[in-house]
Formats: sequence, C-alpha cells, structure tokens
Amino acid sequence: MNAIDYEHIFLHAPVGMCISENRVIQSCNEALARMFGYTRAQLTGTSFQILYPTLDEFLRTGDRIIPIMNAKGRYSDERIMRRANQELFWCHVTGHALKPNEPLGPGIWTFEDVSEKRPVTAELTPREREIAALLVEGKTSKVIARQVDLSPRTVEMHRAKLMRKFDAATSSELVHKLVGVQF
Repeated sequence: MNAIDYEHIFLHAPVGMCISENRVIQSCNEALARMFGYTRAQLTGTSFQILYPTLDEFLRTGDRIIPIMNAKGRYSDERIMRRANQELFWCHVTGHALKPNEPLGPGIWTFEDVSEKRPVTAELTPREREIAALLVEGKTSKVIARQVDLSPRTVEMHRAKLMRKFDAATSSELVHKLVGVQF
C-alpha cells in the first residue's frame, strides 16, 4: 500500500486552505491563491491583512476571533474579503487552533468563495460590512452591539442604512438579500 501524500492533497484540495501562525500565512494551497488572485509565493509569509478590505476590518475580526477560539478552539463565519484586483466578495472562513492556549497561534484555515450565492451588490462601509456579516449569522442588534462595542441604537442606525442600500422593507428581507435569496 502506498503512503498517503498529505502535501499533495493539501496543495490540490478543492477548497482554499492555509496554515498560519499569528495571522501570517505560512503555507497555502492553489485554490486559496486562485480565489484571492495571488500566487502561492505572494501569499506565503504574508499577513492575512492583505485579504481584508481594510486594516480596521482585519483588526476587528482578530479581536472577535480570540474569545471564540479560546472557548471553542475553532472559529467560523462569513465575511466580505478582498481579492488582489480589489474586488470584494463574500467568503466562508473556518479556522482551527492547533494549540488551545494560542487562539491566533498556529492554525489551519479554510476559505470558500460564496459570491455566486451571495454577490456583493452595494457599496458598504467597513462597519456596514461587519454588521451585515453578523446579521447574516442571525444576531440581534443588542448582541451585535455588545460584540462590536457599539450602542444598540448605533447598530440599528447601520441596519437602517443597510435596508436602504439593499431596498429591503424588513430586517428579514435584508438578511435574505444579504445571503443572496431573490424575492
């Protein structure tokens, strides 16, 4: 029986994958590089920051990940990311910490482009992108406010702006439009 070539499997997996440490890509596969429009060499040794629309979104996401990774050892969400050509797209991201006491230390991450199901159809501010991602997770304004350190009223204001931008009459319709369900 032949030995399983795990490196070959990693490099050619159909989903974007990388190994990171302290939010720096140590190695990534072909699917991840193609998804973001870089070569593997361009991403190796690079901060995840390059994959985010803004530095602020990169920092806030890191802050949000830490307590969840500390509690569960893994993290998963859907967020808007940025390709090398500056195109924004929705991406499902899942990560697993290899050391339980180091949430952003060595880890394995997968990235799935979900833009076909969920296109980015409106110009959103970084805060609106963050709140949109949390609304898609089914979180209430109070929970979002606590999580992103804003008042519930400010979150409601952002939700109202999102509803206008997506021409949604209700919060439920907004969430459906965010996830790409057509009315």
